[in-house]
Amino acid sequence: MKHLLLAGIAAALFAPAVSAQTSDEDPGFSGVYVGAAGGYDVQPNDVGSSILFDRNLDGTFGDVVNTTTAPNAFAPPIGGFCNGRALGATSPTNTTTPAGCANDKDGWAYYGRVGWDNQRGNFVVGVVGEFGKSEITDSVSAFSSTPASYVMTRSVDWEASIRGRVGYTPNNTTLFYGTFGPGYARIDRDFTTTNTANSFSESGKRNQWGITGGGGIEQRIGRNFSLGLEYMYHQYQDNDYRVRAGSTGTTPGTNPFLLAGAGTDFRRSDDKFRWHSLRATAAFRF
Repeated sequence: MKHLLLAGIAAALFAPAVSAQTSDEDPGFSGVYVGAAGGYDVQPNDVGSSILFDRNLDGTFGDVVNTTTAPNAFAPPIGGFCNGRALGATSPTNTTTPAGCANDKDGWAYYGRVGWDNQRGNFVVGVVGEFGKSEITDSVSAFSSTPASYVMTRSVDWEASIRGRVGYTPNNTTLFYGTFGPGYARIDRDFTTTNTANSFSESGKRNQWGITGGGGIEQRIGRNFSLGLEYMYHQYQDNDYRVRAGSTGTTPGTNPFLLAGAGTDFRRSDDKFRWHSLRATAAFRF
């Protein structure tokens, strides 16, 4: 009986210690977290981008816009294209009055995120959702021999994504990971021109599906906080935006955009909106 009593007292004293040890066990990268990501977005060089034309509105682009005096109103050196925003009505290749082009604008980006990870040994799998905005703008310009400039610009109003995440932690505090998944973005489009002889109307969906993916490193600081560095690639199909040049009511039939029919549609030759992100991350794990 004495031995049983001593065993019961020992068990009663030992049980809380075991419980405390279990509750204090390091969860690693497992659990739900909320956080933020911010950094700088840059665009790839889109040399060779141009504006394509559909002169008879049959849905086929690549038509040559001729005038009554020139076989191609957008041919160098008087006309042409540039992968940026026109600074005036004349082409940079115009030897008399070159206006030039401004480069595309890279910019800052900022996102909020929520995610869940599950660590098994040294391996971590999870899912993360993000919502945020990038300040980049991407333009392409066309110059005609009239002279006039036509600029098509796109930017990101907001972007959302949900991605899978797979990683490896060699020491339970540092995580190397890759991530990939679909994105959904609202792409704002804008059209400006120095041409006052035609009317211009715009059409096309603003919300686009795409893909996002990349990788990074995350470092835990204490039990609940972590900081990291991350690279992300974003790509969205953007091929349905159209600008139609028509008549103002007084535009003569000899107008280059009306010679072949009721008007001419414009679209960008580069139908994918792509950019790269380098950013810092922070997270709080529950």
